[in-house]
Amino acid sequence: MIANPSTAPGPMPGDAPARPWWKFGMVWMLIAGPAVVVVAGFVTLWLAVSRPDPVLSEDYYQRGLEINQTLRAQQEAEAAAMTPALKGRNHAATPREHRP
Repeated sequence: MIANPSTAPGPMPGDAPARPWWKFGMVWMLIAGPAVVVVAGFVTLWLAVSRPDPVLSEDYYQRGLEINQTLRAQQEAEAAAMTPALKGRNHAATPREHRP
């Protein structure tokens, strides 16, 4: 019995041979997404391991309070140094009818 050529398995006489999967560009585009994520994960792991966070000293909170006190004292000293200038500016900006 002779098989009908239209239902016979295998390639047809005019068909091009099938290409392997790695020769399709869309396959590589599909593989590239997860591959980039894996590489980025390893880069992140390397950065985390090679640059650890510094350890805080035991008295970090007390040192912070001392810095704040120093800054506050400097601001108060600067404000005290500006007092004559501020009084002069305010005096010049006050209308004559409100001056003492």
